[in-house]
Amino acid sequence: MLEAHSAALVGASPRPGSLGARMIAEVAKSPRRPRVFLVNPRYDAIDGVPCYPSLTALPEPADLALLAVPDAALEEQVLAVAGGGARSAVIFGSAVGQDTSGPAPVLRDRLSAIAGEAGLPVCGAGCMGFVNVARGLRAIGYTEPDPLPAGPVALVTHSGSVFSALLRTRRAFGFTVAVSSGQELVTPAAAYARYALTLPETKVLALVLEAIRDASLLRAVLAGAADRDIPVVLLAAGTSAASRSLVAAHSGALAAGDGAWQALATAYGVHRVGDLAELADTLELFCAGRRAGGGAGARGLATVHDSGFERAHVADVAACAGVPFAPLSEATKRRLAAVLDPGLEPGNPLDVWGTGRDAEALFTETLTALADDEGVGAVALAVDLVPEYDGDDSYRDAVLAAAATTGKPVVVLASVPAAIDTEAATRLRAGGVPVLESTRTGLLALGHLLARGRFPAHGSTPARDRPESGPGQEHGERQARWAAALAVGPLTGAGLFDLLRDYGIPAVGARSAGTRAAALAAAGAIGYPAALKTDSPGIAHKSDAGGVILGIDGPAALGPAYDDLAARLGPEVTVCAMAAPGTEIILGMARDPALGPLIVAGAGGMLAEYLSERSVALPPVAPAAAARMISGLRLAVILAGVRGQPPADLDAVISALVSFSALVAELGEYLDAFEINPLICSPSGVLAVDALAVRRHPVGS
Repeated sequence: MLEAHSAALVGASPRPGSLGARMIAEVAKSPRRPRVFLVNPRYDAIDGVPCYPSLTALPEPADLALLAVPDAALEEQVLAVAGGGARSAVIFGSAVGQDTSGPAPVLRDRLSAIAGEAGLPVCGAGCMGFVNVARGLRAIGYTEPDPLPAGPVALVTHSGSVFSALLRTRRAFGFTVAVSSGQELVTPAAAYARYALTLPETKVLALVLEAIRDASLLRAVLAGAADRDIPVVLLAAGTSAASRSLVAAHSGALAAGDGAWQALATAYGVHRVGDLAELADTLELFCAGRRAGGGAGARGLATVHDSGFERAHVADVAACAGVPFAPLSEATKRRLAAVLDPGLEPGNPLDVWGTGRDAEALFTETLTALADDEGVGAVALAVDLVPEYDGDDSYRDAVLAAAATTGKPVVVLASVPAAIDTEAATRLRAGGVPVLESTRTGLLALGHLLARGRFPAHGSTPARDRPESGPGQEHGERQARWAAALAVGPLTGAGLFDLLRDYGIPAVGARSAGTRAAALAAAGAIGYPAALKTDSPGIAHKSDAGGVILGIDGPAALGPAYDDLAARLGPEVTVCAMAAPGTEIILGMARDPALGPLIVAGAGGMLAEYLSERSVALPPVAPAAAARMISGLRLAVILAGVRGQPPADLDAVISALVSFSALVAELGEYLDAFEINPLICSPSGVLAVDALAVRRHPVGS
């Protein structure tokens, strides 16, 4: 498909402005000059080129068929393609159809089935087609630049509008291949991305996706990009539909929304962007080909300003965006002080505007001094870059001169996109200096660049920290034992704690009981004070149902407490030891429709209502990845100890998260949800005090 030597243009038309006419014109612009067959039974020829009545009338099967036909004709044409008329197809139309035949499959389903049975690659429906700039093929029916911008970016987008917008940005990046994959009736976005990675010209992968349609292939592509040190920039729009079972556990709610995207980003070092402007700035920065540099501890940005207010503003935005400024060495400060006007302090961010004398020399030296500092990863001249009506090119020339002296990224961080001097920006970009077009998106892009610099050059995420795509293969006996238990029926409260302990997660002592006498005996064995919890089937959130009684100090209190629970909620209970207080967190599993089980970590107990944040990952999770999951939460500050409270045993928290992820990797296929809430974290370790499991039922059961 993507390297077709011949193309059949079905629906070709001589009518100016029509899709059929544009398709002819665009394919004709292909540098590889594919053999073209026009197909339309209404014409014998178009502009002197013979026109065939159908795909079956072609002298040879085409590598690619572009279907510019109404929805009513799509099924017939896809059948013709599948019957040998072509080896692949692009469907521009929406494939909505006019299905009035009752229970018959809708048009999209029928097209998918036809193509799937024939092993036919299909781009679309509802797409703009694709351009293979690296191999000189235009398979589109809409007018795009000619020549197309060539460069190192491979773009795969569900959105046709984004496809066109990025092809026309006039930014300092170009493409190896750009695909508008549309509805992905047959061929998923990940398949195009896999192809893009086979092109040696591809150095950056850009994905604009609404859903995950082939999770295993997408994971393989992301892992391959990481192993080849190719950054992946992702803009995700919309969310995967959560299965109904997710409402049974808090972790399901936590994992909803963009949890699947976060899990992929965490696992494979993907750079997630929040909008198209951030996407464009990030692509331009990555395409410049310079990695954040500096010494082993270099983690931060350095900026030079000509405005005290804008310096403070950039500092504020950077703080909100989580982009760090590099501390400067004393030698760098002395070097800066030697060229600054009196009253200006050497520091970072740096305001250099005093009298304005020798502006070019001043900016060149300060930018160069910052770039020479071992702690600095990247340098930005943060100016408005407006047209200079007096013809002063000091800023432009200074940043070009500074960039020529270092291998570190040197960029211009502009503030108001509409005010940018386009001529200056063009010359800067031609000189290898990215022009980031707004403060916030530019800083976010620099944050991506700096984060990339923290990973080793062989990949965005260390391979040892990436999850396997399937369940864990170790501890086969343990996995088989608990899989069999889950197959028999729901685990009781005490059984859940046994499961946790078997996976190395400390849990409170607990026993199940179904009578008053059994509850008293269980409490006697566990010891007082005790907690009594309902274990009646169907009650997921025990506290909400009034099914938890804490701090029972002896048999005289436990008997009436049991009678109350049994009368209201049923006789089945779990008797638990009371746990000492500590910081409470949730460790949960939620099932994503595409990716399957996800690991969720967040604040538990009362903190969950105030810190509605979470980290989401794919199981199993390695210790280093688990540590990053915890450190990325605001909860980490509380775990470290606040207001005189001692810090929790962070190693124990990380170990519990790793163990829990192993449980999910081994048993996730049998579960729709699983949750420890809360896991109490204290200086002496961690302790699970409540758990919930929702068994997975086969489809249709």
